[in-house]
Amino acid sequence: MAEGIAGLPPGPVFRGMRNDLASVLCYLGAWEARRPIALLDPNLSAEALAELTRRFRPAALLGFTHVPDGPPPSRGDPAGGPLASLWGDGLRPHPDLAVLLATSGSTGSPKLVRLSRQAVLANAVSIASALAIGPGEIAPTTLPLYYSYGLSVLNSHLVAGATVVLTENTFMMRSFWRLLDAHRCTSMAAVPYQYQMLRRLRFNGAEHPALTALTQAGGRLAPELVKEFAGQVDRFYVMYGQTEATARIAVLPPERLADKAGSVGRAVPGGRLSIEDGEVVYRGPNVMMGYAETAEDLARGDDLGGVLRTGDLGWLDSDGFLTVTGRLKRIAKVYGVRVNMDDVERLLRDSGPVAVTSGDDRLTVWAEGLDVSACAALARRLAAELRIHWGGFDVRGIDRLPLLATGKVDYRALEAGA
Repeated sequence: MAEGIAGLPPGPVFRGMRNDLASVLCYLGAWEARRPIALLDPNLSAEALAELTRRFRPAALLGFTHVPDGPPPSRGDPAGGPLASLWGDGLRPHPDLAVLLATSGSTGSPKLVRLSRQAVLANAVSIASALAIGPGEIAPTTLPLYYSYGLSVLNSHLVAGATVVLTENTFMMRSFWRLLDAHRCTSMAAVPYQYQMLRRLRFNGAEHPALTALTQAGGRLAPELVKEFAGQVDRFYVMYGQTEATARIAVLPPERLADKAGSVGRAVPGGRLSIEDGEVVYRGPNVMMGYAETAEDLARGDDLGGVLRTGDLGWLDSDGFLTVTGRLKRIAKVYGVRVNMDDVERLLRDSGPVAVTSGDDRLTVWAEGLDVSACAALARRLAAELRIHWGGFDVRGIDRLPLLATGKVDYRALEAGA
């Protein structure tokens, strides 16, 4: 795989990253060949992929369901899969650049996070240490591998010599649970929405005796669910992270769940947390090189020097345990998926004046002049376009959006009315 990727023109490789062996081999082959690879939603629309291609001019498009039209020639995917369209035009990315991940790829126009080889390796090692992952651990792919949390499960297990069971089956499928038991999986990762689903499925840890650990990130999990699932396994880890830090920033050890309830834990090994003007700031070797919006950005070196201003508000207790209390930026997590609320507003601008606010695991869309049926239709549209369950969108009709004196939407007034 590395030999095939090394023969491609200069530029990043774009991979539609599925939870399958061909995708993982492509990722590892790019790593071996020291070629930067963007791990993206394989089901991105042709239009969204065309926009990314226009801006980043990748050397190849591999594994996507919908490939945009274009002039470049095609040749076989090194993995033996769908054709790879060649787009590279001689722009050479920075030699330290290893992985590109989208910040909010479901809206179709994300910035890409530039991750160095050092950042990917450092976070994999620190996660393996914090979660006590050893060669005997076995984890299924419960999350997409183009999502930083899902990718970190793969990386932390591989760096520890542990095992990953590749599957695209979900918790809702009996085949997933048969696979979990057949391979004697020892841990499972999930975001808050998945834990809500597991509760509805009446998950019982005793039915899966090999399963001894559960991990949670991707947003705040309700305290009662933390308590419930911590009682199902030997170890339950609450974590906090961002794609901009490769994956995870802090881990709450299972033995501190009771006395540090509500906290997301201490910084992962090798990292340091501080609060500056109320904002959570993280320092560590796993911090991204910076964002990229065009191919030219891929040639830049490290913009941040290992310092990440997270955009989250929080506080540290005397033991260094972090509690996150809110957000500075207009980024929300809907069922574990990061969504830029400004992007959603732009997406809906043809529907008339709208404003988007966020709550626990959902977005509230305020739409001027829409009745109940139109609001329901807008929720279904968002679900289809963003590929997130419709329950993550609360669309409400409003006579008139409240405005500030500047003419901008008064989001605080909307949130107070929620």
